Order: sequence, then C-alpha cells, then structure tokens
Amino acid sequence: MLKLTYTDVGLHLERMATPLETLVAQRVVLALRAGQRLHIEPGKASFLLPVDVPGLAHLEMALRLEQSQVITVTPVDDEFVEVSVQGSWVAESADAHEGMFITAFSNRTEFFVLKLWQATQSQVSSLA
Repeated sequence: MLKLTYTDVGLHLERMATPLETLVAQRVVLALRAGQRLHIEPGKASFLLPVDVPGLAHLEMALRLEQSQVITVTPVDDEFVEVSVQGSWVAESADAHEGMFITAFSNRTEFFVLKLWQATQSQVSSLA
C-alpha cells in the first residue's frame, strides 16, 4: 500500500506494510479517541514526475503488463508526466488541504512508483 501524505510543506510518499483496511480502522479509532472529525471518501490523487527520471519506462511497462486501471501515467508536456492513482482520501473534512491519500496495487508497481518519487526528491534536495 502507498500512503501519500499532504501537509502544508508538501507531499510525502511512503510504502506501508499495513493493509489498507487496518490503516483506515486505526485512523478512525485515533480520531474517535482524540475527539476529531474524520472524512473518508474515494478519489484520485496525482503528482508530477520528470519525463527523464530513470526507471519511468519500467513503471510504464509494468502497468501495461498488469493492465491496471488504478494507476495511470499521462504526458503533461515535454518535461513532465502526471502519475494518477485511485484510492481513498482521509482528512478532517472533504475540502481539507492536509490529509492522507491511500492506495494499493501490485508490489512491483508500488515499488516502481516509490523509487521514482524518491529519485525526484533527491534531485530536488540537491538543487536546494
């Protein structure tokens, strides 16, 4: 399972060993005990990757082989592609800007998505 965490400072992506249903149940219990509101709904999340990021072709090949419709890679322009995933938005409210988006697909695809995202983060860090 992949968890995309949206905060006021940006996006963080991580791979979780916890099953999707367990993570949601834990988050519900936490919200109940803390007296917080919680909103969960199906949706779609997207992020950009440079077209020249090493390994992008491996992800695209894996997606073709799996014929997955949960994740898509779409060209945006000459420099970027958009990776879109279907999953569930978990936040304080439906219109919250901070929260987590969780999704699950094959181990191979999750591995490629995480590695590509990590590669772009090290590129951004080296520019700063």
